[in-house]
Amino acid sequence: MNLNLLVKPKYNKPLTIEDKVKKIAKGDDYLRNELLEDYQPFIKKVTSKVCNQYIDHSRDEYSVGLTAFNEAINQYQEGQGSRFLTFADMVIRRRVIDYIRKEARQNRYIFLEPEEMDEEGRLEDSYAEQKAAIDHFEQQKQIETRVYEIEEFQELLKDYGITFKVLSKNCPKHIDARENAKQIAKLLAENEELASYLSEKKQLPIKDLLNMVSCSRKTIERNRKYIIAIALIYIGGYTSLKSYIEPS
Repeated sequence: MNLNLLVKPKYNKPLTIEDKVKKIAKGDDYLRNELLEDYQPFIKKVTSKVCNQYIDHSRDEYSVGLTAFNEAINQYQEGQGSRFLTFADMVIRRRVIDYIRKEARQNRYIFLEPEEMDEEGRLEDSYAEQKAAIDHFEQQKQIETRVYEIEEFQELLKDYGITFKVLSKNCPKHIDARENAKQIAKLLAENEELASYLSEKKQLPIKDLLNMVSCSRKTIERNRKYIIAIALIYIGGYTSLKSYIEPS
């Protein structure tokens, strides 16, 4: 969209970036273009960090990051527990990592064709080395994604008065109790109304949950912090963390 064709709106007070994103959700295209322009350095910084090298406007990775920032604008909800730039950082990282993985998979088969191998098989060894390097790169990116999700999740838990230390103490000791708490958390996360209540009020909708599960109020309250943490993993779409709470 041509920025010159848009009329700059007038507001009575300075807007935070979260305010601007809310205005954009209501159709303010001027603010959308303004954010995309003003936060190009932020997009470059996040993208460069993922790629471990400086990324400028000419790189495909930057275009992926820019698109991801716009996607974050569209998807951000203020009550989800994180500020917009934290959320945008996460979306950019995930999209750039997905792009790198896709490129790596496509390039696996274009390094060396079988007919190029010599009699001693030197090219075959070279292909194996390249494949191993790509596999190692993908593993490192998966580790980086997991580390980022853990850091983001840790910050999110603070809004609910929960730390990892507290969470470890409140984890149900028995397997049956843990699985029961996970099921309650999943039911909560899959219910849009209850998930919104948790995000906005920062507390469990215990009364509503009691109408959905066959356990006592005391049981839910005893495992409250654990249920909240598991529900937030589902609500936040933390793919790496889900592997710790779901059977393989």
